[in-house]
Amino acid sequence: MRDRLLILSVFVVASCGLAYELIAGALASYLLGDSVLQFSSIIGTYLFAMGLGSHCSKYVRDDRVLATFIDVELLVGLIGGLSALFLFLVFAWASAPFRTVLYALVVITGALVGMEIPLVMRVLNQRKTAFADIVSRVLTFDYMGALAVSLLFPLVLAPKLGLARTALLFGVLNVGVALWTTRVFRKELPSPFAQYLRGGVVMMALAGAFIASERLTAFSEKAIYGDEIIHAESTPYQRLVLTKWKDDLRLYINGNLQFSSRDEHRYHEALVHPALERLPWARRVLILGGGDGLALREVLRYPNVQAVTLVDLDPAMTRLFSTSAPLLALNKGALLDKRASIVNMDAGLWLEGDHGVFDAVIIDFPDPSNFALGKLYSLPFYRLLARHVAERGLVVVQSTSPMHAPRSYWAINKTLQEAGWQTTPYHAYVPSFGEWGFILAGRQGGYQPPQAYRLPMRFLDAESTRQMFFFPPDMQPVEVEANRLNNQSLVHYFEQDWSRVIR
Repeated sequence: MRDRLLILSVFVVASCGLAYELIAGALASYLLGDSVLQFSSIIGTYLFAMGLGSHCSKYVRDDRVLATFIDVELLVGLIGGLSALFLFLVFAWASAPFRTVLYALVVITGALVGMEIPLVMRVLNQRKTAFADIVSRVLTFDYMGALAVSLLFPLVLAPKLGLARTALLFGVLNVGVALWTTRVFRKELPSPFAQYLRGGVVMMALAGAFIASERLTAFSEKAIYGDEIIHAESTPYQRLVLTKWKDDLRLYINGNLQFSSRDEHRYHEALVHPALERLPWARRVLILGGGDGLALREVLRYPNVQAVTLVDLDPAMTRLFSTSAPLLALNKGALLDKRASIVNMDAGLWLEGDHGVFDAVIIDFPDPSNFALGKLYSLPFYRLLARHVAERGLVVVQSTSPMHAPRSYWAINKTLQEAGWQTTPYHAYVPSFGEWGFILAGRQGGYQPPQAYRLPMRFLDAESTRQMFFFPPDMQPVEVEANRLNNQSLVHYFEQDWSRVIR
């Protein structure tokens, strides 16, 4: 019975081991961007470290195998459990060595996790369990534990607990395995009291960190963002942080600024009105992205618009901006307007359904900083979009900065052109971002910028509009490739462009 219980503990051990790997990858993606690169490099490093740990396990003396397994569980629980909280604090107060600390923790945790299964198998082998049974049972529960946490982490744990508390929870589980193993095998251990004592100390440390984690995380995020954090939330898709300083509300997604309430009107007027002013007959409008409702606010100002469909992946985003009083004041309750229909779904999947034709489409996706977003700027996506736009309709795409990310900007333009669209690039100065780019596209050419607007504007007038469609010598087109799904050149352009700016 004790052997069976030890094998069952492998389920918990495997769950914890994979959890720390996922947490490190997710946290690196939140703080450093480019989720594919972060997850790939962290998983590779973690597996390499597990191999080192597995190799090192052979040097444990036979009479110390069980005691070493318990000590390894305590170390994994302590280091892995505190890892996310520690990394948040390092990034907030000493961002330069963050990568070094991140990969050091990944190597240490991976090496310790790599020792666990070999040690369990040696314990069982010492107890005369048949080798075939050892391998089949241990690996069965190892893989089952990995499956369980791979489903629970994105769907339940990260959204409900956040990364710091999720890591601490799995740390507690590791320590629980250590204490339980000490209890069951106490007669076979040289000093069970010492291991009880160590386990109790580690458990108290993790419990205290769990209780204080929200305050410590808020403390570190305040250092990162500078202003008072009035809302922070981890969703299955992203990390949302809302800050406030005096009258300035700012939204950050995965650490990247999305808007400042002081100048967002410049961005959203430039995004919406050059297209809709040229479509006085438009009745149906589609907004892809824009879950903050700010682009929707501008669209709903047109009395000729009868219905607007807004498709945003994250329900937490649209829920936040339709329930928070200061945000409702900012978007003027646009998400609650009776003309608006809100759909929480991947935009590409939604477009594949039969949802009719729209007179105008406003695309307000986040920048193409990773491959999941890059597909929404690809040739297949823009070709799919053409099925849903009226013959005389217009599409406008937020397209990052033609000044700071020229290859990214002109790659989006070229992708639209290769998808069959007639494009008209333009840009506007938004103080929070600098020069920001947009691309207006239609099936027919000959677009002419408006020289006046039917609605009162805070930013746009005849002269500002004229300047938006003029590109000075330092923002002229550059030679780039279109963004195809098989290579996603746009994501690489984006990373290279902005890495130069950040440096």
